[in-house]
Amino acid sequence: MNEFIENVRQKLTVKVTTFILLLSGYFAFVLNQPVIGKIFALGSTVPDWWFPYTAPILLLAAFVIIYSLFAIPYLIKPFAIFLVLTSAAALYASQTFQVMFDMTMMENLFETNSAEASFYINGTSLLFVLLYGVLPSIVIALVRFEYRSTLGQELFSRIVLVISALLVILMIVASSYKNYASVGRNNHYLNKMIIPAHVFNGVKYIKRTYLSTPLEYKQIGDDAELIANDNGKPTMMIFILGETARGMNYAYNGYHRETNPYTQNQGFISLADVQSCGTYTALSVPCMFSNMTRENYNKERAYNQDNVLDVIAKAGVEVLWVENDGGDKGVAKRLPKVKIDPKQKVENCNGITCYDAEMLRHIDNFLAGDDVKNRLLVLHGIGSHGPTYWQRYPKAMARYTPSCDRSDIEKCSDEEIRNVYDNTIAYTDYVTSKLVEKLENYSDKYNVALMYISDHGESLGENGLYLHGTPYAIAPKEQTTVPWLIWMPQQYAEQKHIDPGCLEGQTQVTHDNLFHTLLGLYGVKTAAKQSDLDLTARCSV
Repeated sequence: MNEFIENVRQKLTVKVTTFILLLSGYFAFVLNQPVIGKIFALGSTVPDWWFPYTAPILLLAAFVIIYSLFAIPYLIKPFAIFLVLTSAAALYASQTFQVMFDMTMMENLFETNSAEASFYINGTSLLFVLLYGVLPSIVIALVRFEYRSTLGQELFSRIVLVISALLVILMIVASSYKNYASVGRNNHYLNKMIIPAHVFNGVKYIKRTYLSTPLEYKQIGDDAELIANDNGKPTMMIFILGETARGMNYAYNGYHRETNPYTQNQGFISLADVQSCGTYTALSVPCMFSNMTRENYNKERAYNQDNVLDVIAKAGVEVLWVENDGGDKGVAKRLPKVKIDPKQKVENCNGITCYDAEMLRHIDNFLAGDDVKNRLLVLHGIGSHGPTYWQRYPKAMARYTPSCDRSDIEKCSDEEIRNVYDNTIAYTDYVTSKLVEKLENYSDKYNVALMYISDHGESLGENGLYLHGTPYAIAPKEQTTVPWLIWMPQQYAEQKHIDPGCLEGQTQVTHDNLFHTLLGLYGVKTAAKQSDLDLTARCSV
């Protein structure tokens, strides 16, 4: 065996400059198929027919320059193997789900837990990474480098290679600058498609998140106080933070299917065409709970100041966060929190995830005993998290068939994907209805209400896009439009002096309204609340 490997290595003996060229060529012509394909598609918008053909050559020359900087003994092989392996996975995501690995996607990736990551592992993805990543990495590991006689000759050969690459770039710029300027100006996302941009942006994320001095913590709403209810009862509200639900698939918002069959007669208010703060959880969740708008949102500031739940807690409300998804993204770090364990041996859990019905028992635990006081229970459900949609609901509760019961959803028909996704929406509706029933049981002691809102939407194959996380500037409405439901019995509306009919008629609603509307709906008075963003202030009676 050792002799065989030695013979292979003899045949794989190359000069370092040759290795740099081959590695750069693999990235330019193979691993960057998505961006090259996009440039060819856009080539019809410019007059020069040769323009798209310069793109892979330009990438080749650029990679030659970059990789020459890392062509250091003992570093070049581990560096190349790491790039190839991770880039193979990036290529699979780009080709399958149209993912772009910019800073926002790297934030989403770094804050994805192991359970969420496992949703994307299947036979297709493993085979893809094997062919495009593992096998080339084995070849790289077996390569033997042949160095020139002297260090001076070796350095000279590298310099010649880099200068040659620079000359190629200059020639392309001289002949096609107007074409690149035109296409680039109208398609800013193209640079985000280049692989391995994920490495560059990953380093930027690590530096920003772990190696930067945190901002000074900012207190918000220290003056928060509850407005007393006329009937003397405390307030009990359930806030459901949905996951990956898009508003256009809600029957409440005009969808042709009955995806809200369980709550349709419970008196829910639906706010239509609600715009999310982001297209992925790690951005949307801290943003929607902050007092910042989408336009001025700053992650570092959001992580180092009070959010709306902190303000409500300052008003003397007992707040509990129950987690059944990928984490609270820092929103509940100053609050009591319960994380549902998917490994527990109960009917709602399979060892990896739990159905959202498992959250139902926490309302009874939260309200157990005779201690009646103002409370807010936040339930972060797994909702419609893909691509393993069929694992979000019990098989017996599937309303639409045939469904896409596999994680490589691109191999399913549009009908199967729509069916399985709508099943998740209907199951979320079922869980919501059960929570309402539980709240009704406590209406003799509390003024009860419920709010549901999703963090972002989802693409189900429209225009070749799947899942979510597309940069907001080019994200389709499927990823940015979310449902927002409010259940408010007459007793609650009277005590909070709100006109429910007025609420339902609100338009141009976004996640920007959540911070202020939640304060208003609960009945918290504070200078931190902006009346123009509080939907309940517009409907006060």
